[in-house]
Amino acid sequence: MIELTCLCGQLRVQLAKRPDYIHECNCTLCRKTGARWGYFHPSEASVTGASKGYSRTDKSDPAAEVRFCESCGVTTHFILTADAAEKFGNTMMGANMLLAEEADLAGVELRYPDGQAWSGDGEFAYVREARILG
Repeated sequence: MIELTCLCGQLRVQLAKRPDYIHECNCTLCRKTGARWGYFHPSEASVTGASKGYSRTDKSDPAAEVRFCESCGVTTHFILTADAAEKFGNTMMGANMLLAEEADLAGVELRYPDGQAWSGDGEFAYVREARILG
């Protein structure tokens, strides 16, 4: 199990497993929230503590709601918006893997998707070659 915590410790995300890979995306949302995302089925994670959410206002139909600690403001995870969960099923959430202990992620692939140039359809292009953590 991997436990992620915000800076003040009141918001915790417990993950049942390590992520298959981690994305360090260059889109505005990911850069400005300071996140490297690992992806999980919601049943593989539990969140405790109070959080606030933010969905992009520059997109007509945002798919993600980024969650952050009400107290210290650290981004911990994202969930699908209600519209996205209805459209695709509630099958994915993201956890900010920058909050994990480095040793817990040794051997996991870090990928660099070009979210800035991504249209929202199809696969990501990547801005550089992936690397293995640790």
